[in-house]
Amino acid sequence: MIPIRCFSCGKPISAYFNEYHERVKDGESPKEVLDDLGLKRYCCRRMLISHVDTW
Repeated sequence: MIPIRCFSCGKPISAYFNEYHERVKDGESPKEVLDDLGLKRYCCRRMLISHVDTW
């Protein structure tokens, strides 16, 4: 499960996870996807990049 908010700044990030995951799976660069989604802070970016599904 992706955390609902960023651990560092508290910005809601769970709404971005599905689109991020699908676009990266389709072959887009993670950097370009995060830029397009408007995630500028490195703390929020790391929450999506470093997430590991445990199910």
